[in-house]
Amino acid sequence: MSHMSTTEAQFIPLQRTYYPVIVTLFVAVFLISNILATKGVAVGPLITDGAFFLFPLAYILGDVLAECYGFKAARRAIFAGFAVTVLAVASFYVAIWLPPADFYGSQEEFAHVLGLVPQIVVASLAGYVVGQLLNSWVLVAIKQRTGEKSLWARLIGSTVVGEFGDTLLFCLIAAPVIGISTLPDLINFVV
Repeated sequence: MSHMSTTEAQFIPLQRTYYPVIVTLFVAVFLISNILATKGVAVGPLITDGAFFLFPLAYILGDVLAECYGFKAARRAIFAGFAVTVLAVASFYVAIWLPPADFYGSQEEFAHVLGLVPQIVVASLAGYVVGQLLNSWVLVAIKQRTGEKSLWARLIGSTVVGEFGDTLLFCLIAAPVIGISTLPDLINFVV
């Protein structure tokens, strides 16, 4: 009878940090927002897209990343969101291109909805990269000047700058995709 030596399995230690969880939520919010943004909506007199209620959470999470982990870690999360969204768009194109099963009666609707996503994603990625980088940069710049003081000024100031840059760029590119064709509607969409 031979003696089998048993060794314990070795794993990379899991750091006690919330960074992976926050990045996951950040990327998920960004991806879901891109899909929801394909729908133009009217909330009273306000014309916007279907992601208006969710997308601000991306900025809150971006603020948490920059505030707690620094600009480099926030930038890494921003580019992770970019990469996941590009993968989603490529996957949507493949799924649209694949022939539907005989019993699947929604190919046109599927192609129409997900076919708009790449156009929205171009608008979103342009706004996202500019807005998130502005947000993180402004937050860190304010923190370097004020130290640990003025947390709310950092969070609010950086979010206003980042969301404005993101919103302006996104709206200018996405407006025609969701059917906005007049200047008053475009101004309403941006505001």
